[in-house]
Amino acid sequence: MQTTYSATPVTARAKEKEMQIQHLSLEDLLPPGNKLVLNRQTRTLLLLAEGPCLLIEQQFSVNELYVLIPMLELFPHYCPYEVLLSHISGNAVTPASIDYYRRCLQEAQDRGTWQQELRPIRRALSSLRTKLHHFGLEVSNVRERGCSLTSLTQPALPG
Repeated sequence: MQTTYSATPVTARAKEKEMQIQHLSLEDLLPPGNKLVLNRQTRTLLLLAEGPCLLIEQQFSVNELYVLIPMLELFPHYCPYEVLLSHISGNAVTPASIDYYRRCLQEAQDRGTWQQELRPIRRALSSLRTKLHHFGLEVSNVRERGCSLTSLTQPALPG
């Protein structure tokens, strides 16, 4: 009996593994030659210098990672709160789930319960900020819109 193997599972596993590790240069946010490497499987973020040389390593909780990933993906733009809530819910992030949280936030704003609705994000951000400071990064709030990654070392823009 001869067994035949399909290349598809190997390719799928390779793609899945590739998606687990993400290389990010974050231009204008990190010093030249440095880059971040995010390992989703181990929930670890590394800062590498040329060589490569490991400068910093931090491990994140599941909720911290759920908040960090969309901010990294949307950099240099801010990440809307409805996207963050959709990610932190732990369910599949879809346009429908993002729209659901957009409506929830609008209703919360109308009821005056905005802060309570954002509590899961604020909780994750409080510990995430401390860990990101090791990388020279900060999470900036965009009033009633979302969050973005900024540099601790760059001066704030006037305005």
